[in-house]
Amino acid sequence: MTTEQEFGDFEEISNDEEENNEEENKFPSRVKMPRGKELIGIIVQRFGGNRMEIKTTDGKSRNCRVPGRYKRRLWLRPKDIVIIVPWEDDDSKGDIIYKYNPNGVNQLKKQGILSTLTSEF
Repeated sequence: MTTEQEFGDFEEISNDEEENNEEENKFPSRVKMPRGKELIGIIVQRFGGNRMEIKTTDGKSRNCRVPGRYKRRLWLRPKDIVIIVPWEDDDSKGDIIYKYNPNGVNQLKKQGILSTLTSEF
């Protein structure tokens, strides 16, 4: 017996890169976005003691800390992209609540959100 008789008709699969790119653009991006007063920022410098300087999308530089509940979960380095919440009392300080993984950073770049931050780095 031939393979066509055993398994039926075969489909031809094309490996066009253009079709693959269109398929990737159809899927929604599942990236955590800032809500309310939250801002996206990039870590400029670490000061020690869970404090670091962060340049945010609104153009300000803030002294932010990692709250105790995130200390072991968030391992942060300079040039990491994070979400921060500014303090209500002092707008020049804030808390880091989320770190983007590399795939999330790529999605933010595709959407054009990081264009103001990454131009300096």
